[in-house]
Amino acid sequence: MKKTNIQGTNDKRNVNPNWFTSKTWMKVLSEKIKSKDQDIYHVHFEKGSRTKLHAHNGNQVLIATKGKGSLEIFRRYGTSKNNFKIKKTQKIILNEGDIVHIPAKTLHTHGSTDKKKTFSHIAINILPKKNSEYKTVWWESDFKSKVTEII
Repeated sequence: MKKTNIQGTNDKRNVNPNWFTSKTWMKVLSEKIKSKDQDIYHVHFEKGSRTKLHAHNGNQVLIATKGKGSLEIFRRYGTSKNNFKIKKTQKIILNEGDIVHIPAKTLHTHGSTDKKKTFSHIAINILPKKNSEYKTVWWESDFKSKVTEII
């Protein structure tokens, strides 16, 4: 049995900056506790940073741990893999302690809503099948009406 702690910057891992709008970092919790059925991350969004538009092949659960953030859900229009129209269908404000479930293949973005304060959440990425790989597709977009390319 292993344990770890979500607090502090020990084991800090930088993230791919192409997937976020500004400075973001995380701690990989699942590696510490040897989790095999899900990937678990504590993600820290600096002042106003958020994910770019993306979708996962498995379900995801977010648990807000600090600050104020949001989850925005989008609908996709068109059949092109990397150039299509989008429309925001839902915005969910996330405060400390809030939990939200994101079904697989849902087009979404999440992160900080305040350009002066940080936001963090625990992301639990549930593997689509036992011993399978959790995959995420990331897109460049204007967060309003169009997607221009896969990142």
